[in-house]
Amino acid sequence: MPQFVSLEEAVSHIKDGSFIGVNAFLALANPLELLGALAQRYERTGAPGDLTLYCSSGFGNWEEGSDCERIVTNGATKRLMISHFPTMPGSEKAVLENRVAGYNFPLGALSHMIREAARGSDYYITKSGVNLFVDPKIGGSKLNDLACEDWVDDIEIDGERYLKYKVPRFDVALMKASSCDRFGNITMEKESCVVDALSLAQATKRNGGIVIVQVERIVEKRRPWESIVPMALVDYLVLCPEQTPVLGADDYDPSFCGDRFMTAEEITEFVLTNKPAKTSPVRTRVARRAVKELEGGMVVNIGIGIPEGVSIEAAKRGLLSRVTLTVEDGAFGGMPTSGAAFGSAVGAHSICSTAQMFDFYDGGGLDICFLGALEVDREGNVNAHFSPGKLAGIGGFANITQTTRKVVFCFSFTAGGLEIEDSYGVVNIVQEGRIRKIVDRVGAISFSAQNAHDNGQEVLYVTERCVFRLGKGGLELVEVYDGVDIQKDILDLLPFEVPVCL
Repeated sequence: MPQFVSLEEAVSHIKDGSFIGVNAFLALANPLELLGALAQRYERTGAPGDLTLYCSSGFGNWEEGSDCERIVTNGATKRLMISHFPTMPGSEKAVLENRVAGYNFPLGALSHMIREAARGSDYYITKSGVNLFVDPKIGGSKLNDLACEDWVDDIEIDGERYLKYKVPRFDVALMKASSCDRFGNITMEKESCVVDALSLAQATKRNGGIVIVQVERIVEKRRPWESIVPMALVDYLVLCPEQTPVLGADDYDPSFCGDRFMTAEEITEFVLTNKPAKTSPVRTRVARRAVKELEGGMVVNIGIGIPEGVSIEAAKRGLLSRVTLTVEDGAFGGMPTSGAAFGSAVGAHSICSTAQMFDFYDGGGLDICFLGALEVDREGNVNAHFSPGKLAGIGGFANITQTTRKVVFCFSFTAGGLEIEDSYGVVNIVQEGRIRKIVDRVGAISFSAQNAHDNGQEVLYVTERCVFRLGKGGLELVEVYDGVDIQKDILDLLPFEVPVCL
């Protein structure tokens, strides 16, 4: 039976050199108090050090200096293995400055590696990541000089290439939950996602490790099937009655976890009322064109950034009740949120584990996805995760784009000062951006055009002035908006010739 202990006692059981799994999806379900107590112990005593921190997405709250990532930035951590960096600016800096060994993997691979560890496998074998940056033939998952360990290899099965990811061995699991019963069975009714909680606990216990869970309260009554992690898999419980349901939110929001049902009309009103802060004529123009690819009955994923505008345009057109939106951490239906609560879905119809969602993605369950791009090259390859001096991280991008039937990339043709006017669909380039985003060769491959050809995917590249598609030889220009000068505003700015198929 689990022991109820203080934060200080809970983290006192973590030893030097521990391999720690953190169950979080960015700022969601994040065991902030446990991570903070662990950082304080190290700063006070110098132990435990030489740590490895592993999380399928990331475990920051978008602000540098937060308790979430102090254990990474204060010198206690030697190795960091995550998929997404924007929520962890301090950790990003530590990796770029070569103070912490950094590894970046697809979110789906990291989640499935946890599940493989739970069932006793030594490796996770998948096509996810083949011909992408994580492929050892292209560069592997290593982000800096300290990252010298090989975690990914390639193998051939029945004449086809696969990637073989080494499975982690967890010494400690850190989790946040809503409540537990008097026996120590864990429930997550106030969380908007469960992430990899059960698999991480199973994997840790199988390795002889310890599972530590912080909870808001003890409850007397619950249904057995509401339990996410059974008591047999929990070692230490910490009561944290003031823990925040969603980092960045002042109050508990019942619509994030399903305590409040929302109709399609209410969700539409929510979307139109809570638009992303970053709006501009460029973003709006891209979204208005991209949303035309959305049809009733589709199962959809919409990425963060410029693609978020697609959901707004879909709401304006009354499409939200006719499509099913999904989020990588496990939400089906409802409306994905943005900002600090990214990963939550307002009015979700159901929530599964992250690994189960990526089973769905990897199996080709999505009809269409709308994702961003840092760079696109002549072949149609996309870099969405890396630029010099900046680590975005791949997140769920690789899994989603590798198997979705139709992939729509939403990005600006140039960046750094781009200004346009959009008057009733007539676009005028007022000021060109300094940075050209369509290049001869991308700096890193997040999306492989060759994979798309092999998989028979339809791929569009939607900008604020034109649309390209992936043809047999690479990019093809298939649409130019009214008001745009095809020669001056498009062809003269490309570093290569492109077929014009208008």
